[in-house]
Amino acid sequence: MKKYLLSFALAFMSLTAFAQADYEKIMTEKIAKIETCKTPEDFQTLANDFQRIGSKESSQWLPQYYAAFSQIQKGRIMMRNGNTQDLDGVAAQAEKYLGMAQNLAGADNAEVHLLRKMAYSLRMMVNPQQRFMTDGARAAEELNVADKLDPANPRVALIKAEDTYFTPEQFGGSKTKGVEQFKAALAKFNAYKPKTAIDPNWGKAEAEYFISLPVEKKP
Repeated sequence: MKKYLLSFALAFMSLTAFAQADYEKIMTEKIAKIETCKTPEDFQTLANDFQRIGSKESSQWLPQYYAAFSQIQKGRIMMRNGNTQDLDGVAAQAEKYLGMAQNLAGADNAEVHLLRKMAYSLRMMVNPQQRFMTDGARAAEELNVADKLDPANPRVALIKAEDTYFTPEQFGGSKTKGVEQFKAALAKFNAYKPKTAIDPNWGKAEAEYFISLPVEKKP
């Protein structure tokens, strides 16, 4: 009897290991597609893919995290294209995925809080003047939480640099200061090691891009 139990246990362990390897393989493939997505439709398709993985792998937080990230990237492209009227819906979908990710990862996950910040920022861009004190304040609060939870996180430094770079000087921003913050973020990226091969590791290319841009000199 013990022999059969041992054989069953070994078989179960092998199946579990195989399933985990299969999960990591498909996640790696989908994460790689983030770099090739160019349109809101591309990111929507990717978000749907991650959501389907999350439905199957219901104990894993990363598929829901990446579904939310894909939604946010979709919204950021829409924003750059001047399509801000639909950002509330995009942010709401991202927040839905983030709620599921947080339930699995816990309330002290800096990566989730950072994406919440980005989702609130999308909402603010629907009407910046009216929403700065509401969604803008919530975005700042989430960024502060992420920073306190993981001050070495390079993505937190990256989003801080973005905020500085795109904020007008009369409100405390500066492209020059922003570039310096991007350089500090890049240093953190160079020292950073994700926990696993599929943990969040995005943002380094963006820091390098902004550092490469010429900074306008004042006359």
